[in-house]
Amino acid sequence: MPLLGEQIAPRFDLAVEVLIAEGEAGGAVAGEPRIVLLPAASADALCALILKEGIGMVVCGAIEENHFQYLSWKKIRVTDRVIGPWRPALERALAGRLQPGEILREKPRGGSS
Repeated sequence: MPLLGEQIAPRFDLAVEVLIAEGEAGGAVAGEPRIVLLPAASADALCALILKEGIGMVVCGAIEENHFQYLSWKKIRVTDRVIGPWRPALERALAGRLQPGEILREKPRGGSS
């Protein structure tokens, strides 16, 4: 997941932070997700990282058609046009319930008012 702070980056080609998480059966996160910092924003470098890490699914905001097609050709599932914080996107993606174009919100934390 290309990031901009706690949010999914609005554009794949401008992200310098990438969240990498591993899922396990049942949709839970296996271990602690990690964040990789790229030296510069580059869609080509991001695609290379995705292939190097053996990633099977990418969740992102806007992505150029040529990069979308390239990743799809490499058998990587791309869920694009996702807007919102990465935590609920990761939960939904691992559960197989994240759809392209979804707008997500962080679940409220703490007690009621």
